Amino acid sequence: MAEIFFILVEPAVPGNIGASARAIKTMGFRRMRMVNPADHLCMEALTMAHGSHDILEQAEIYDTFEEAIQDLDFVAGTTAKHKNAHWDYFALDTLPGFLKSRKSMIRKAGIVFGKEESGLSNAHLRACDVMVYIPMQTTFPSLNLSQAVMVIAYTLSLSQINQKPPAPVPTGPEPGFRQLTGKIEDSMNRIGILKGTPLYHRIRERISLLGEKDMHLLLSVIKHLDKTLNK
Repeated sequence: MAEIFFILVEPAVPGNIGASARAIKTMGFRRMRMVNPADHLCMEALTMAHGSHDILEQAEIYDTFEEAIQDLDFVAGTTAKHKNAHWDYFALDTLPGFLKSRKSMIRKAGIVFGKEESGLSNAHLRACDVMVYIPMQTTFPSLNLSQAVMVIAYTLSLSQINQKPPAPVPTGPEPGFRQLTGKIEDSMNRIGILKGTPLYHRIRERISLLGEKDMHLLLSVIKHLDKTLNK
């Protein structure tokens, strides 16, 4: 499965940051990124990150959300199912299989968590490839940030328990998911389907649902389209 990056967007409570780091490490992951966080190395955060100080110390800090995801092949936003932005939502238990089935296209995947009080904004959601939610028996009280990180880290870890070590990440010219979406976005712009329009975002969303073989097939179509447009 892809290398997983847990991305916290503007977490405001140091204790939540520390507890999230502990959850990430406990479930066998190591990569943590944050966008404009509270003090992640203060005593409160370090106390809650018992045994996981290395995750906090090695966390990558960014000024903007765009910078935090720019090198990733695939980004899944976590949210409840009541945001205004139109999107298809997927239950958490489908995410491991989704990533596994696209393993040659998705090598680095980000799981994004929003602010404690308001979650991810619609702008953040539109920058993600899919939306993932945690099914719950009740809508209130909801999970807090560190609890959500733990549940998702645990779910992703189940697919890796008793599995063979992952094969080395290819370094050759094999196209990745982000390369595919970049080519499609460029082609859409060239034929007048502009970024910011409903059709653009709907097409961009549905691309994420393609299987690996379909992604390679679509990439071939885009290459032929580019040749035609360049004539």
